[in-house]
Amino acid sequence: MPLISHANTKKFDIPTAQFTVGAAPSTGATETCAWRVSIKAKSEGLPHQLTREEIFMAISGSATARIGTEQYKVSAGDTLIVPAFVDFTLSNPNDADFAAIAILPVGGRAIVSGQAPFMPPWTA
Repeated sequence: MPLISHANTKKFDIPTAQFTVGAAPSTGATETCAWRVSIKAKSEGLPHQLTREEIFMAISGSATARIGTEQYKVSAGDTLIVPAFVDFTLSNPNDADFAAIAILPVGGRAIVSGQAPFMPPWTA
């Protein structure tokens, strides 16, 4: 399916964020997943790792990323590259929501402490 209409996109909500599926195996992609993530204002991110490199292209607002022991402010127009198997958190301490396009190779999995690696549903 070369075109995924906005009217047909799947959305996944967690208490702090919404994930809108763009490209994923469920939409016909075979190599790359891409989705829009909107992180609510005043939200703490969940510490995790990924089994593949993940890229975020910020489109509105700003957020705070922690990659390993380093902290970064991510603002609209910035690109953040998160290496595989490094502790990562993306939080939004601000008064406005943050939005980005996230990109991950098909098959990439998330690792949350104490859990087996899993494929987030917006990448399936």
